[in-house]
Amino acid sequence: MSGQVSYETEVKAGAAKVWELYGTTKMALLAKEALPDAIIGLDILEGQGAVGTIIKITLAGGFSYKEKFTKVDHKNRVKETEAIEGGFLDMGLSLYRSRFEVIGKDEEESCMIKSTI
Repeated sequence: MSGQVSYETEVKAGAAKVWELYGTTKMALLAKEALPDAIIGLDILEGQGAVGTIIKITLAGGFSYKEKFTKVDHKNRVKETEAIEGGFLDMGLSLYRSRFEVIGKDEEESCMIKSTI
């Protein structure tokens, strides 16, 4: 069985500013800061935000997994990650991939973030 879910969110910031977060490890660090009761641990194990970067995320309740950045396309503002250990893989999934696409123009005051799992 396979499938995917997508969601689009409007953000009141230009695409370039939003990509500064999503195109790096900054978004994960910001999420940990904003959701300290949900994300209890976030460790950058390897890399600095480029393809090959590996991070370990631990959620409340001890649910943890490692994910690897498999695509970071600065021109098209697309980032993809794949779970490589733990989490949903331990629950029987053979692939768990997240894709984030920042859609919009730098000079506009808002943009869209399309998230696909």
